[in-house]
Amino acid sequence: MLATVPFDDAVIVTLIVASRLIVPLFIPRFPLVIIVALVIDAVDQTLLATFTSVNTGEGGAYQSYDKAMDIYYLTVAYLATMRNWTSEGAFRVAKFLFFYRLVGVTLFELFDERWLLLVFANTFEYFFIAYEAVRLRWNPTRISTRGWVLIAAAIWIFVKLPQEWWIHVAQLDFTDEFRDHTALFVALGLLLLILAGVVWLVFRKRVPPPDWDYRFAADPISPELATVEARYRSRLARGLGSRELVEEVILLALVCIIFVQVLPGREGSVFEVSVAVAGIVIGNTLVSWLIARRGGFGVSSGTVLYILRFALNITLLWLAGEIAGEREPAPLGHALFFAQLLTLVTWLYDWYRPLYEARFGGK
Repeated sequence: MLATVPFDDAVIVTLIVASRLIVPLFIPRFPLVIIVALVIDAVDQTLLATFTSVNTGEGGAYQSYDKAMDIYYLTVAYLATMRNWTSEGAFRVAKFLFFYRLVGVTLFELFDERWLLLVFANTFEYFFIAYEAVRLRWNPTRISTRGWVLIAAAIWIFVKLPQEWWIHVAQLDFTDEFRDHTALFVALGLLLLILAGVVWLVFRKRVPPPDWDYRFAADPISPELATVEARYRSRLARGLGSRELVEEVILLALVCIIFVQVLPGREGSVFEVSVAVAGIVIGNTLVSWLIARRGGFGVSSGTVLYILRFALNITLLWLAGEIAGEREPAPLGHALFFAQLLTLVTWLYDWYRPLYEARFGGK
């Protein structure tokens, strides 16, 4: 979008995009920051339409950009579940919901059919919030897997399906509808407040006493699992042919396909992007495995290892372009963005997967 807007507009667009890229990075440590990301997602279209000349309509680039940014912060949230969640049942439900939405957004980007966003509703986001709302005061393991499935089903049916229909099928604007039907919305709001009060009165005596004071920050990682050496051991235990590698490839391939559709001048097909991402993820895994076998070559700084992985991904992206025989080199900005995206996701996956394995035995 930046290449086609005036300078003043470009500043506003840059600030909005930067906020959507940076805010989600706090989710692993402060999970309910996802609500801030959600609010930014809710208001950015209005801000762009009000203060810039960016086309936020059906024919503009906004819709694809918006879905790509959604997937970015949802990916960070999914990886944060590996770090933080103690209920295996809730994790498995969240994993299904995340990949289900990821597939749906990929199909939307490829075929531009809005009904796909209704079928593949974004239930993961609100399910994540529901889990973390419980964790504020209670131990989430109190709720059985069946309980988490029912919570997900309730969110899907009563919250997300109506919301997705409103936004993506009916394509209604809340501000316009509220102005035209103010009395109806006020009545519905009062009805919801009354229903919430009734539910609270009925169920408050069934709510168990809190297990702890409010916990807005995620629980700290145990010292024995927070070391680079512990992560090396996890990498060696998984080897090079693990199902986790397959999951990483699928995750990053779908994410990159979505972002490729957003960028102008895209040339890579779904097959080409998938093959390139698979090669890069396997290359990251192989290098990590070799480093783990040799005890890290004496490098224990996470920051240094991250920078080295970023440099590796820049190199692998260049090699992928050479092998594909690109007619023109990819713009430097695109290359740096995808190198950072690949580095961030593979880094968080490798950094948090050992915590999940230690908690649930790697199942």
